[in-house]
Amino acid sequence: MSLYEPAVFGALQLSNRVVMAPLTRTRADDDGVPTATMVEYYRQRAGQGLIISEGTWPAAEGKSYAGQPGIVTTAQIDGWRPVADAVHAAGGTIVMQLMHGGRVGHPEISGEPRVVAPSALAAPGQTHTPVGKADLPVAHALTLDEIPAVVEQFAQAARNAIAAGFDGVEVHGANGYLVHEFLSPVSNVREDRYGGSPENRARFAIEVATAVAAAVGADRTGIRLSPQHNIQGVLEQDDADVLATYTAVAEGLAPLDLAFIDVLHIDPSGELVQHIRRIAGAPLIANTGFAVDTTREAAEALVAAGWADAVAAGRPVIANPDLVERWREDAELNAPRPALFYGRTPEGYTDYPALEGVRAGV
Repeated sequence: MSLYEPAVFGALQLSNRVVMAPLTRTRADDDGVPTATMVEYYRQRAGQGLIISEGTWPAAEGKSYAGQPGIVTTAQIDGWRPVADAVHAAGGTIVMQLMHGGRVGHPEISGEPRVVAPSALAAPGQTHTPVGKADLPVAHALTLDEIPAVVEQFAQAARNAIAAGFDGVEVHGANGYLVHEFLSPVSNVREDRYGGSPENRARFAIEVATAVAAAVGADRTGIRLSPQHNIQGVLEQDDADVLATYTAVAEGLAPLDLAFIDVLHIDPSGELVQHIRRIAGAPLIANTGFAVDTTREAAEALVAAGWADAVAAGRPVIANPDLVERWREDAELNAPRPALFYGRTPEGYTDYPALEGVRAGV
């Protein structure tokens, strides 16, 4: 199997097995509506076999960052439609990542009076709000009566994404945000059916994935997981507990027959990731994580050896809209400019030179 071969993940048609990882870029307007600059950004990157959009909030309480887009209002749905249309016109496939930030957020960012989480705990550290840096607040612990409404927010957001023209959705169950917060015994100290045992802590992730799959089709639904990423206070440091928790997650996902699972882990070929893959029974998108840039050699080797069905890249795709072409030809890569990863302007966003232009001296 080659990285550059087409693939079929459920209802998703991939022209190759290079995936654009979900990447927060904070270029939406103050109402969470995608901008024309975002249309161009995604259009430029349509050569990847699959684009997974930046994390998009399914409820105002789930907004984590200023400039982060939503998929709740009519204006947001209408704003995303030109993005999907542009990607499709360029021959690409795109799914929307549904990201509820949970306790990683602030009322000054969301305009809501609270942040929510499995337990009444604050994430460590501070965040940037429109009025300056602030400590992350103590979260409201979702009650048993409130959890079904949050699950439905994900399902409705998935319907909205399909209405906006997206090919599918990815549930964000990683990186210390709400779904991931339920999985960790450090961020989830509940004593009801959503806490305590690994099976109970896995329940929310399974319920969200099940509801989304029911809303838009399992063949258009994926989920991102990041076991032992140990980020934003969502710590998973007990190997036995991690194995039990993610076994429970995978067992809960298996009957759904999802389009894909997207696992962020430093060792994609290791036993934990491959165990999740075997039990979940879905195509695996591997991503080595924030600390290690995905290289051409590593991506090609993972797919060739059968350790992954596709490989996600983040920073290389930011800097190289035509990454697949460059990797296929082993061409020189543009260097990322991290100081411009987050912002509100096209600089460092849509101004990276394409390989064709470089060759032409443009």
